[in-house]
This record gives sequence, C-alpha cells and structure tokens, in this order.
Amino acid sequence: MQDDRLIVALDVPDALSGLKLAETLGDAVGFYKVGLGMLTGGGLALANELKTEHGKRIFLDMKLFDIGQTVENAVRGLAQFEIDFLTVHGDPHVVRAAMEGAAGTKTKILAVTILTSLDRGDLDDCMIREGAVADLVEERAGRALEAGADGVIASPQEAARIRGLGAAAGRLIVTPGVRPAGSASGDQKRIATPGQAVSDGADHIVVGRPIWQSPDPRKAAEAILRDLG
Repeated sequence: MQDDRLIVALDVPDALSGLKLAETLGDAVGFYKVGLGMLTGGGLALANELKTEHGKRIFLDMKLFDIGQTVENAVRGLAQFEIDFLTVHGDPHVVRAAMEGAAGTKTKILAVTILTSLDRGDLDDCMIREGAVADLVEERAGRALEAGADGVIASPQEAARIRGLGAAAGRLIVTPGVRPAGSASGDQKRIATPGQAVSDGADHIVVGRPIWQSPDPRKAAEAILRDLG
C-alpha cells in the first residue's frame, strides 16, 4: 500500500516531463502536486491524466486569491476534475468562498498561511504587520480553520503549534519546505527533515527538487518514505 503522506511536487518544465517523472517513480509514489509554474505547460491536463488514467491523488497548488465570487467560481470549476487538494490564500473571505465552490465534492480546501520561502525581512518588505513569523502563521491558520478550511499549508517549523489549536482537530496540515538531511535548502527558509515534519504534526509533506533533481528519483523518494517511519 502506498504511503500518501509523501506528496511529490512536479515542479518540472512541462506535462511531458511530469509524466515521465511519475512513470519513473511508479508505484512508490501515489500523490502529486501540480503547481502554478506548470499551468501554461499543460499542468491541468497532466493532473487529469495522472488522476484518471494512473489512479494518483492530486494536489493542485493554485493559491487562489480574488474577490469571493471569483474564487467560488474558480474552485467550482476546478473541483469538477475531482482534485484531492486545492490551495487558496488563507484570508477568511477567500476560504469561505472556496468552501462554497467545493461544496458537494471531495476536493479539500487548504489555506496558505505564509509562504515557506519568506522570513521576517520579506514580510517587512511586504508591509505585513510586526510579529514573529511563527506567531503570524499560527494566527492565520486559526482564522482560516475557523472560516471552514479543510486544512492549512505551513512550514514544518509551525506544524506543532498549529496542531495544538482547537480548530485544528481533524483538519489537515500539509508542509512544504521539507528537505532530507544533507539536502540544499534552495529557496526555502523555514525547513525540516521529513521525519521531523511528521513528528511535529504534519499529515502530508511536499518534496520536489530533492527527488526530481536526484540521479535516481525513485531511490530518493523511497529514502524519504523510510524517514517518515
């Protein structure tokens, strides 16, 4: 049985590259993330093919943000493809609209708190109010969950704090910014190892470059799965 706690990010140039990677990983991986970077490279078609023809679970990482009606309409359109997870920004009005759009479907709405590539200096540049990043992530997560989100996206460093929230009971925590021991951090700033992320409360971890940049992607994925315990 596949361990779907690992979600492999298909952050590759196009759908053909993504399909080739999925074929290389074979039955070792059952859950894939298709993000905004591949949208113009056939990402939606790839997501649909992996779902319908290969039986894979799909996390569509669109980070939707707009006025409520637009978000609701967009989510309703995407949910018809039976996407498993779909991201929106964690602002309460966005979350509520997304939940309306996903109503009656199996699509889970995950709210983005603060991107794992950002630190306090980046938030200052964006004129985000003062406060430690972990405190702001916890607050945003709580508000998104209270607005009805099925789960949240947060770095591994905040997973334990979010899991301790009353509103987090029975909800999902999905953590990007996961790096196996010895891997380069890349553009991620708030990272942890796969095992640590799960120990701290993550239901799923998202890993991209350490797998698809590896000389042996399947071997890299299997090593991460072993680390999950």
